[in-house]
Amino acid sequence: MPLIVYGIPNCDTVKRARTWLAGRGADLQFHDFKKAGVPPDALDAWIAALGWERLLNRQGTTWRKLDEPAKAAVVDAASARALMLAQASVIKRPVVAWPDGRFTVGFDAEDFAARL
Repeated sequence: MPLIVYGIPNCDTVKRARTWLAGRGADLQFHDFKKAGVPPDALDAWIAALGWERLLNRQGTTWRKLDEPAKAAVVDAASARALMLAQASVIKRPVVAWPDGRFTVGFDAEDFAARL
């Protein structure tokens, strides 16, 4: 399984993660949510491994722009999944699929170093 970084290219955290990984010679693939969308099967695997609460970015601009009924409708994995598929920017970034089959969300240099 290759190292895949999922995210949005203009996201600062995604940029930092990609730069950090490239600087350490990591052979990675980048999956752009804006161009390629969110792969439903991958999203299901992330939710199973990490939990929908951890993937949902309630601090971001996309979440803040949602109306209150839309926010209130996100109550479980199914409703969060539907929102994440419809609006990829509400997913915390980057999501990294590591060669060992595990996933992480966000960027932590120490954690990344331990995984390489």
